[in-house]
Amino acid sequence: MLNQTPLQFYDRRALRINPCKTCQPVGALYAALGVHRCMPHSHGSQGCVSYHRTFLTRHFKEPAIAASSSFTEGASVFGGGANLKTSVKNIFDIYDPDIIAVHTTCLSETIGDDLNSYILDMTLSEGKLVVHCNTPSYVGSHITGFANMVAGFIRYLSLKSEEKSQKIGIFPGWINPGDIHELKRLVAVMGLESIILPDQSDVLDSPMTGTYSMYPEGGTTIDGIRALGSVKKVLALGPSCSFEPALAIKSKCAVETDLIEAPIGVVNTDNFICALSNLSGQGVPSELEAERGRLIDLMLDASQYFFNKKVAIYGDPDTVVGLCSLALELGLRPKYILTGTPGEAFVERINKNLDIYGAKEGVKVKASGDLFELHQWIKNERVDVLIGTSYGKQIAKAEDIPLVRLGFPILDRYGHSYQPIIGYRGAMRVAELIASALMDRIDRDCADEDLDVVM
Repeated sequence: MLNQTPLQFYDRRALRINPCKTCQPVGALYAALGVHRCMPHSHGSQGCVSYHRTFLTRHFKEPAIAASSSFTEGASVFGGGANLKTSVKNIFDIYDPDIIAVHTTCLSETIGDDLNSYILDMTLSEGKLVVHCNTPSYVGSHITGFANMVAGFIRYLSLKSEEKSQKIGIFPGWINPGDIHELKRLVAVMGLESIILPDQSDVLDSPMTGTYSMYPEGGTTIDGIRALGSVKKVLALGPSCSFEPALAIKSKCAVETDLIEAPIGVVNTDNFICALSNLSGQGVPSELEAERGRLIDLMLDASQYFFNKKVAIYGDPDTVVGLCSLALELGLRPKYILTGTPGEAFVERINKNLDIYGAKEGVKVKASGDLFELHQWIKNERVDVLIGTSYGKQIAKAEDIPLVRLGFPILDRYGHSYQPIIGYRGAMRVAELIASALMDRIDRDCADEDLDVVM
């Protein structure tokens, strides 16, 4: 399929081929879906929001609702203020959300629409809210848009308070609903109460009841976002997704924040559990110690299949950093590590992990890369397994390499968004997926006389 990908490298600065990212509004839309009774709104052309909704729906296999300002030639020339005011009125009249979260697109950004002034000029019914963030599609990635939207909710709604509650805040970053369920369980086991922003659990994994609900039971409530200003501390998970929200809550509400890696893998989960333990003032429960012990047992049992196997990992920066950490803990050798999201801090975070294990030699790490380049690397020197999104399947097929689907988006499989990859349980699942992929390859390639039911 991709046999014409050349071995020779060229310095491509103005062109991306099969980019390992999508645009900011996709991330803003996903963040807004994590707020209860919120209607995401795309300030731009109707075609933009149709694509963004489709992209999320294909990953989660759930309807991703959103509205649009539906720009035409007139709005493109004279500004979209009238379109936005009309659409906001229609959305509240027809769909009755509690809040509308507006994000921009490349078109509205290019013509310079001032959303803040448009919103201030609106007359809203009591109890109805409109917030916004700027998400130009030609800057950053969907991760940038996600961070901007979460920060937008905080800037509009969170309230500073001199009296601190006993709750903690958690910015989970871009993770699946199954991961958020696991986050909630870990927090509860540690004896804490939390406000999670955003919270897509029970929204994009809502149960089938036979009746469609535009606004499922899940999502962070408006009161919850306001109360973030009074929590005793916020744990911001994943610097790429959560730095901007952490900065916003600290700047507006003077809430202390700890910015830590997403709890993917043993060490990162240990750090998260220790942070929770410090906040609760309690030790780690035996339940979590047992989970950690079972994870270590699995890693040891399958270590001969992991050891020294070369792996390429690609996807969103916070997810890739966590998966790289777990890969090193399993005994795998990360060979190629790539994200499409710009930002050299990603390279520094990966190199820090590699240095701990003395595994930096010969490893290619790149931010703002693309899968064409990853394929070129693999053509020059193969790896044993690919870990990443569905967009790597052409490379996997062309080079006959097993693919373990993790991250966003996964468009060609089912059930992934319900299962966690964070925490000790999530690490067990990832370890099992990688081990199974490697062992399936051994079974496929071995001679008939070597095919054994016991491995």
